[in-house]
Amino acid sequence: MSETLLKIEGLHVNVGEKEILKGVDLTVNRGEIHALMGPNGSGKSTLSNAIMGHPNYTITAGKVWFKGQDITAMPTDEKARLGIFLAFQYPVAIPGVTVTNFLRAITKAKRGVEGPAREFRAEMAEAMKQLSMDPAFAKRYVNDGFSGGEKKRCEMLQMALLKPELAILDETDSGLDIDALKVVCEGINRVATPEMSMLIITHYQRMLNYVKPHFVHVFVAGRVVESGGSELVSILETEGYDRFIKKSLATA
Repeated sequence: MSETLLKIEGLHVNVGEKEILKGVDLTVNRGEIHALMGPNGSGKSTLSNAIMGHPNYTITAGKVWFKGQDITAMPTDEKARLGIFLAFQYPVAIPGVTVTNFLRAITKAKRGVEGPAREFRAEMAEAMKQLSMDPAFAKRYVNDGFSGGEKKRCEMLQMALLKPELAILDETDSGLDIDALKVVCEGINRVATPEMSMLIITHYQRMLNYVKPHFVHVFVAGRVVESGGSELVSILETEGYDRFIKKSLATA
């Protein structure tokens, strides 16, 4: 029997006074890759932020469970320590902080202990090699002057070192040309393990050509309106979201 890793039940979320999520139900088992696809403004990124506990997103009803534990009101740092990782759509720059120092700080926070510097450097070097990253990258300031592809590869480097049990990739394909997307997706596939689950949030099919989902969910107007296998990706690419938007309106 599959182990349920993430379970979302009847989740309603407000941003200010506006309700964005209107009863989201979603279950992700260990080792599964789920794709969440929907048009702009449907609430996909709101879901990722609500799962992680962003203070601007208020959960008004429903529950979020992780490994059988109610994490709905848990602080973001505790969720990260439990094994949840969020790759941002627009990673922020941190001038003055090198990639090495940043990675050392977050791994210490995640693991609760700071290991020997030599061991950390070796681990980081191996992860960078796995992701085909220039070692000089480690001396640069986090995301400062990075291209879109470099920012996303930096996210994958973080994921490689943190080894999360659940990785939420919020529009990782945003702003990437086809070559950068291929490199980033190859990195995702290298970092992924059979024990890791992923929730990939995206508009388009192109990312899912490289990272193959087990399940696809169509997200419209703040809730999941249809779920299925990878065949849904082809339907969306051919027909767009109109049919699902009409379905959402009919059942609202």
